[in-house]
This record gives sequence, C-alpha cells and structure tokens, in this order.
Amino acid sequence: MTTLAKSLLVAAGLALGTLGAASAQEAENPLPPMEHWAFSGPFGTYDTAQLQRGYQVYRQVCSNCHAAKFMSFRNLAEPGGPEFSDSQVKALAATFKVQDGPDDSGNMYERPGRPSDPFPSPFANEQAARAANGGAYPPDMSTLAKARSFERGGLWFLLEPFSQYQNEGPDYIHALLNGYKDDPPAGFKLPDGKYYNEYFPGHAISMPPPLSDGLVDYTDGSPKTVAQYSKDIAAYLQWMAEPKLDQRKQTGFKAVIFLAVFAGLLFVLKHRIWAGVKDASGTAGAGSMPLMDPKPRV
Repeated sequence: MTTLAKSLLVAAGLALGTLGAASAQEAENPLPPMEHWAFSGPFGTYDTAQLQRGYQVYRQVCSNCHAAKFMSFRNLAEPGGPEFSDSQVKALAATFKVQDGPDDSGNMYERPGRPSDPFPSPFANEQAARAANGGAYPPDMSTLAKARSFERGGLWFLLEPFSQYQNEGPDYIHALLNGYKDDPPAGFKLPDGKYYNEYFPGHAISMPPPLSDGLVDYTDGSPKTVAQYSKDIAAYLQWMAEPKLDQRKQTGFKAVIFLAVFAGLLFVLKHRIWAGVKDASGTAGAGSMPLMDPKPRV
C-alpha cells in the first residue's frame, strides 16, 4: 500500500471518528437549532421592532433577577438599537429606582432613574442575589450573548469560516428558554431545587422557567408565546452585547469598497508607468521589469 493511500485511510478514519464523537456528544447534549436572525450575515441589521419587544421582555421578566451593568438607559435611543425616542427613554428610566446620595444629611436615598444612569442591579450585592435565588448567582446580561457559545463538532470548523455563522449566543439563549421539560428522561436524577433543561450543560438548571404564554403584553400584534418571547429577548441580548454591530458592518463594507477601488487604481497606474518599457526582445511589455546593467558605471 502506497504512502498516499495510507494517508487517505488515516484521514478518513479521523473524520469518521470525529463524526462519531460529535454524534455521541449531540445525543448527550443536543445542539441548539440554528435560527434565522435579522442581524445574521455580512449585511444583516438589527430589527428595531424586535429589539423594542425584547426590551419589554427584559424589563418585565429578566430585570427582576439579572443586572446589565454595562448598559445605560440613553443607549436605548442610539441608532442601530431599539431607537426609543428621548421622551420614551426618560419614561422608561423613571420606572427604575436608583440609589443616589448622600444628601445634605449624609443619607443615601432612592430616586427615579435618568437616561444617564446605568441599568440598576436588582440586588445590592452578590450575596443578596445568591440568597434570593437558592444559592445561584444570576449572570449579568450585558455581554451574555457573547459569553454563551457551543461547538458543533465534526467538520463544522471547516465550514463555519465560509458560512459566516456567528450566532451561537442567541441560538443558545433561544434554545435554553424553550428547552425546559416537566419530566426528566428515565434514569436522570434531578437534584432538589433544580429544573430539567434539554440544552443546559448537565441539564440541571437553577433558574425556573422564566417565560409562559401571555406573560408579556405586546402591543404591536406579535404572538404572545414563549417562542416569540425567547426570540425577541435573545435578539435584544445580542444587541446589548454588540450594540455597534450595524455601524461595524457599514464601516467594513465601506472599507472593502475603498480597498477594491484603491487596488484597481494601483493596477491601472502600474500599467501606465511600465507601458513604455521594453523587454529583452525589444517588444513593449506592460508590467515587465527594466533590465539592469550588470556592469558598474564609472
């Protein structure tokens, strides 16, 4: 057997072994389905209406346990985001209570939020958060969509650079919110105080199912279902983690156009400069290098 044949057999064995391992891992921990997102791909942008619905879900459900310390209320009015008006942002900020002070007497006090305030944490500190959640610490949601990811295994690492797939975070969040099961599979021992989730690593999650049909009252006619809520909040969390995505893509697109035009101008300029230079045969050769005189000149 030739060396090439042996190499091909080894490569085939490794590929089959990788696929088998990926299949076994998927059976143990199923991969989140790949959802369609408005911001996917090089030309995708955020859906403003979806982000506004996502903020509504965050405000009424998620903000009761999760902080978002890297976001300020004024970000809600920026281009490429939910794009609430200034008056809406002021009204939304005022629904939160923010600790301020000290006052003239040296005491801290609470006041309504302002657009310049960061999103307040629902708990004073980590210990208070754990005490209110059975020992679990709710993660900050500012960068949650970027912090959560997964590997598809197999040969996906070869395809992902061409597919431009970068939505592991929102896909995982959407799947997790829809992955709660009332009855664990046979043989699975669920610890006390935990909930079974099909997509959570280890399947035992401390957070109870946060969403239910009809929980959030949409006013734009969108379905009031868990599937819709989870899609909207996942998109909103993606925006919080990458609020400048639209601007980044626009800048990148302009840069590509500039580089293409610049390369074309350099190509034309090069041919114009070298158009009159003759090669060794005496024929004008556009782009050919001039012959160097091997003898030093005195």
